[in-house]
Amino acid sequence: MKANSRPGETRARLLAAARAEFAEAGMSGARVDRIARQAAVNKERIYGHFGSKEQLFTEVIAEALGEHAEQVGLPRDDLGEYAGRIYDFHQKNPELTRLMMWEALYYRDKPLPDDRVRAAHYTAKVAAVAEARGHRFDERAAVAFVALIAVAVWPLAFPQMTRLILGTADVDSGDLRAHVVAMADALVSARGFDAL
Repeated sequence: MKANSRPGETRARLLAAARAEFAEAGMSGARVDRIARQAAVNKERIYGHFGSKEQLFTEVIAEALGEHAEQVGLPRDDLGEYAGRIYDFHQKNPELTRLMMWEALYYRDKPLPDDRVRAAHYTAKVAAVAEARGHRFDERAAVAFVALIAVAVWPLAFPQMTRLILGTADVDSGDLRAHVVAMADALVSARGFDAL
Protein backbone atom coordinates (compact mmCIF):
# COMPACT_ATOMS: atom_id res chain seq x y z
CA MET A 1 0.00 0.00 0.00
CA LYS A 2 1.21 3.51 -0.77
CA ALA A 3 1.14 5.45 2.47
CA ASN A 4 2.64 8.77 1.39
CA SER A 5 0.67 9.78 -1.70
CA ARG A 6 -1.23 13.06 -2.00
CA PRO A 7 -5.02 13.03 -1.47
CA GLY A 8 -5.66 14.02 -5.11
CA GLU A 9 -3.49 11.17 -6.38
CA THR A 10 -5.16 8.71 -4.01
CA ARG A 11 -8.61 9.85 -5.13
CA ALA A 12 -7.64 9.50 -8.81
CA ARG A 13 -6.28 5.97 -8.24
CA LEU A 14 -9.44 5.02 -6.35
CA LEU A 15 -11.67 6.35 -9.14
CA ALA A 16 -9.68 4.49 -11.80
CA ALA A 17 -9.72 1.23 -9.84
CA ALA A 18 -13.41 1.64 -9.01
CA ARG A 19 -14.30 2.31 -12.64
CA ALA A 20 -12.74 -0.96 -13.71
CA GLU A 21 -14.32 -2.87 -10.82
CA PHE A 22 -17.81 -1.39 -11.25
CA ALA A 23 -17.70 -1.86 -15.03
CA GLU A 24 -16.82 -5.51 -14.50
CA ALA A 25 -19.07 -6.39 -11.55
CA GLY A 26 -21.65 -3.62 -11.12
CA MET A 27 -22.60 -1.88 -7.90
CA SER A 28 -23.77 -5.03 -6.14
CA GLY A 29 -20.91 -7.27 -7.28
CA ALA A 30 -18.05 -4.80 -6.85
CA ARG A 31 -15.86 -5.31 -3.79
CA VAL A 32 -14.31 -2.45 -1.84
CA ASP A 33 -11.30 -4.58 -0.90
CA ARG A 34 -10.53 -5.27 -4.58
CA ILE A 35 -10.82 -1.55 -5.40
CA ALA A 36 -8.48 -0.66 -2.52
CA ARG A 37 -5.99 -3.37 -3.49
CA GLN A 38 -5.97 -2.21 -7.14
CA ALA A 39 -5.53 1.43 -6.04
CA ALA A 40 -2.78 0.37 -3.60
CA VAL A 41 -4.48 1.99 -0.60
CA ASN A 42 -6.17 0.92 2.59
CA LYS A 43 -9.91 0.41 2.03
CA GLU A 44 -10.71 2.97 4.74
CA ARG A 45 -9.46 5.56 2.22
CA ILE A 46 -12.52 4.80 0.10
CA TYR A 47 -14.82 5.76 2.94
CA GLY A 48 -12.65 8.77 3.80
CA HIS A 49 -12.82 10.09 0.23
CA PHE A 50 -16.31 9.00 -0.81
CA GLY A 51 -18.28 8.05 2.30
CA SER A 52 -19.76 4.85 0.87
CA LYS A 53 -19.47 2.38 -1.96
CA GLU A 54 -22.68 3.78 -3.46
CA GLN A 55 -21.28 7.33 -3.45
CA LEU A 56 -18.11 6.02 -5.09
CA PHE A 57 -20.27 4.40 -7.78
CA THR A 58 -22.06 7.73 -8.31
CA GLU A 59 -18.73 9.56 -8.61
CA VAL A 60 -17.36 7.01 -11.08
CA ILE A 61 -20.40 7.39 -13.32
CA ALA A 62 -20.32 11.20 -13.03
CA GLU A 63 -16.65 11.22 -14.06
CA ALA A 64 -17.30 8.91 -17.04
CA LEU A 65 -20.30 10.96 -18.17
CA GLY A 66 -18.25 14.15 -17.80
CA GLU A 67 -15.64 12.70 -20.15
CA HIS A 68 -18.40 11.79 -22.59
CA ALA A 69 -19.85 15.32 -22.49
CA GLU A 70 -16.41 16.87 -22.93
CA GLN A 71 -15.29 14.66 -25.80
CA VAL A 72 -18.58 14.30 -27.70
CA GLY A 73 -19.96 17.74 -26.92
CA LEU A 74 -23.41 18.96 -27.81
CA PRO A 75 -24.89 18.52 -31.27
CA ARG A 76 -24.22 21.45 -33.57
CA ASP A 77 -24.78 21.36 -37.32
CA ASP A 78 -24.56 17.78 -38.53
CA LEU A 79 -26.83 15.59 -36.43
CA GLY A 80 -25.81 12.44 -38.29
CA GLU A 81 -22.16 13.07 -37.50
CA TYR A 82 -23.14 13.77 -33.89
CA ALA A 83 -24.58 10.24 -33.72
CA GLY A 84 -21.29 9.03 -35.24
CA ARG A 85 -19.33 10.80 -32.49
CA ILE A 86 -21.49 9.06 -29.87
CA TYR A 87 -20.79 5.73 -31.58
CA ASP A 88 -17.04 6.46 -31.69
CA PHE A 89 -16.88 7.47 -28.04
CA HIS A 90 -18.64 4.33 -26.84
CA GLN A 91 -16.49 2.10 -29.04
CA LYS A 92 -13.34 3.64 -27.53
CA ASN A 93 -14.76 3.74 -23.99
CA PRO A 94 -16.77 0.54 -23.48
CA GLU A 95 -16.71 0.93 -19.70
CA LEU A 96 -19.26 3.76 -19.87
CA THR A 97 -21.83 1.55 -21.55
CA ARG A 98 -21.29 -1.18 -18.98
CA LEU A 99 -21.50 1.34 -16.12
CA MET A 100 -24.78 2.68 -17.46
CA MET A 101 -26.18 -0.83 -17.77
CA TRP A 102 -25.14 -1.68 -14.20
CA GLU A 103 -26.63 1.61 -13.00
CA ALA A 104 -29.95 0.72 -14.64
CA LEU A 105 -29.94 -2.69 -12.97
CA TYR A 106 -29.04 -1.27 -9.57
CA TYR A 107 -31.42 1.71 -9.39
CA ARG A 108 -34.14 0.38 -11.69
CA ASP A 109 -36.96 2.95 -11.52
CA LYS A 110 -35.68 4.69 -8.37
CA PRO A 111 -34.25 8.20 -8.64
CA LEU A 112 -30.53 8.50 -9.24
CA PRO A 113 -28.47 10.41 -6.66
CA ASP A 114 -27.73 13.10 -9.29
CA ASP A 115 -31.09 13.05 -11.12
CA ARG A 116 -31.37 16.84 -11.39
CA VAL A 117 -27.86 17.32 -12.76
CA ARG A 118 -28.33 14.58 -15.33
CA ALA A 119 -31.79 15.82 -16.34
CA ALA A 120 -30.35 19.31 -16.89
CA HIS A 121 -27.66 17.82 -19.15
CA TYR A 122 -30.28 16.07 -21.29
CA THR A 123 -32.43 19.21 -21.39
CA ALA A 124 -29.42 21.09 -22.82
CA LYS A 125 -28.84 18.30 -25.34
CA VAL A 126 -32.48 18.40 -26.47
CA ALA A 127 -32.28 22.20 -26.85
CA ALA A 128 -29.09 21.86 -28.92
CA VAL A 129 -30.76 19.31 -31.20
CA ALA A 130 -33.76 21.60 -31.62
CA GLU A 131 -31.42 24.38 -32.81
CA ALA A 132 -29.09 22.27 -34.96
CA ARG A 133 -28.64 23.21 -38.63
CA GLY A 134 -31.24 25.91 -38.30
CA HIS A 135 -33.79 23.11 -38.52
CA ARG A 136 -36.13 23.94 -35.68
CA PHE A 137 -37.48 20.72 -34.23
CA ASP A 138 -40.17 21.26 -31.72
CA GLU A 139 -39.23 19.94 -28.29
CA ARG A 140 -41.01 16.60 -28.69
CA ALA A 141 -39.21 15.88 -31.94
CA ALA A 142 -35.87 16.83 -30.38
CA VAL A 143 -36.55 14.53 -27.42
CA ALA A 144 -37.46 11.70 -29.80
CA PHE A 145 -34.27 12.27 -31.80
CA VAL A 146 -32.06 12.19 -28.68
CA ALA A 147 -33.76 8.97 -27.56
CA LEU A 148 -33.49 7.34 -30.99
CA ILE A 149 -29.82 8.10 -31.57
CA ALA A 150 -29.09 6.11 -28.43
CA VAL A 151 -29.04 3.29 -30.97
CA ALA A 152 -25.43 4.38 -31.52
CA VAL A 153 -24.65 2.49 -28.30
CA TRP A 154 -26.63 -0.63 -29.28
CA PRO A 155 -23.76 -2.58 -30.90
CA LEU A 156 -21.68 -2.33 -27.74
CA ALA A 157 -24.52 -2.82 -25.25
CA PHE A 158 -26.06 -5.75 -27.12
CA PRO A 159 -23.42 -7.29 -29.38
CA GLN A 160 -25.35 -10.56 -29.60
CA MET A 161 -28.47 -8.76 -30.87
CA THR A 162 -26.40 -6.72 -33.31
CA ARG A 163 -24.86 -9.92 -34.71
CA LEU A 164 -28.23 -11.69 -34.91
CA ILE A 165 -29.92 -8.77 -36.65
CA LEU A 166 -27.13 -7.65 -38.97
CA GLY A 167 -25.29 -10.91 -39.42
CA THR A 168 -21.64 -11.54 -38.72
CA ALA A 169 -20.38 -10.07 -42.00
CA ASP A 170 -22.02 -6.69 -41.41
CA VAL A 171 -20.87 -6.52 -37.79
CA ASP A 172 -17.29 -7.31 -38.79
CA SER A 173 -17.26 -5.04 -41.83
CA GLY A 174 -16.73 -1.82 -39.89
CA ASP A 175 -19.80 -0.26 -41.52
CA LEU A 176 -21.78 0.04 -38.30
CA ARG A 177 -20.73 3.66 -37.79
CA ALA A 178 -21.87 4.53 -41.30
CA HIS A 179 -25.22 2.87 -40.59
CA VAL A 180 -25.63 4.86 -37.36
CA VAL A 181 -24.85 8.15 -39.13
CA ALA A 182 -27.18 7.32 -42.03
CA MET A 183 -29.98 6.42 -39.61
CA ALA A 184 -29.60 9.72 -37.75
CA ASP A 185 -29.52 11.65 -41.05
CA ALA A 186 -32.66 9.82 -42.18
CA LEU A 187 -34.42 10.74 -38.96
CA VAL A 188 -33.56 14.40 -39.40
CA SER A 189 -34.84 14.45 -42.97
CA ALA A 190 -37.89 12.23 -42.36
CA ARG A 191 -41.13 13.88 -43.36
CA GLY A 192 -43.24 14.60 -40.37
CA PHE A 193 -40.49 13.95 -37.82
CA ASP A 194 -40.88 17.54 -36.55
CA ALA A 195 -44.48 16.85 -35.74
CA LEU A 196 -43.86 13.98 -33.31
